[in-house]
Amino acid sequence: MGITIDFGKAVVITQDRLRAERKPLMEAQDVLFQRALESGLDTKAIVAEKQRLRDITKISVTTLDELKALQA
Repeated sequence: MGITIDFGKAVVITQDRLRAERKPLMEAQDVLFQRALESGLDTKAIVAEKQRLRDITKISVTTLDELKALQA
């Protein structure tokens, strides 16, 4: 009898892991954004990175190996 992996549960676990990984990255981007605003600098790259980090939990992979490879 082999081990059965529930892919749906694996996705949820991976989403939770990615949220934990991205938290300090988002906080750092928030600081950079605020500094850029205060200095009158362009914020487009910061906004794009923050959106990338938000989108990381929109998982569209189909294999466990792809799921394991995801990083924030």
